[in-house]
Amino acid sequence: MAEGTPGGPSPIRVLLADDHPVVREGLSAMLESAEGITVVGQAGSGEEAVVQAVALRPDIILLDLRMGGMDGVEATGQILRQVPGCKVVIVTTYEDDSDILRAVEAGAAGYLLKGSSRQELIDAVQTAARGETVLTPSLAGKLFRTRAPEPSPLSGREREVLRLVGRGLTNAEIGAELFVSEATVKTHLLRSFKKLGVSDRTAAVMKAMEHGLLN
Repeated sequence: MAEGTPGGPSPIRVLLADDHPVVREGLSAMLESAEGITVVGQAGSGEEAVVQAVALRPDIILLDLRMGGMDGVEATGQILRQVPGCKVVIVTTYEDDSDILRAVEAGAAGYLLKGSSRQELIDAVQTAARGETVLTPSLAGKLFRTRAPEPSPLSGREREVLRLVGRGLTNAEIGAELFVSEATVKTHLLRSFKKLGVSDRTAAVMKAMEHGLLN
């Protein structure tokens, strides 16, 4: 397991939940090779993931969507009710839109495909730990293409900001991309939250995608 440097930031503590041991071991090997990330436990079912989350209090849980018994969406809801500071990232082979939305509606910080590269996996953990949205680019594109557009309550700049959030950029990176201050980015986000009736970045991006507002 990774150790934090004296006086440095603590490692990101990750719990893995998947009903296939070989998948868990593969994910664990990739994450343990990264500086600043440590795998604190593994679970083989949704029920076990909830128990482990409560016991270990990890920063991030990488959670399989479809397991026997309690599925990833139900487990996500239970985990976030009992360990509200934890971030759940769904990791799965499935790209079905309804599953993406169900997971995010349950409070997941994002959605990652099992075919993602080692660097994409590490980036996803780091992104979720910062409180940012995790969404595999191919899934974002799929949602953009399949959601029918509706009249947008968002301004053009608010839509630009949410598109960049969907790409996983931080507020500072969005500000640099759009040549505005980080405070301005935060203002656009807060206005978007109010218009969309949501309270966080992930939900804002997903609701905007769902209604075709980012096409």
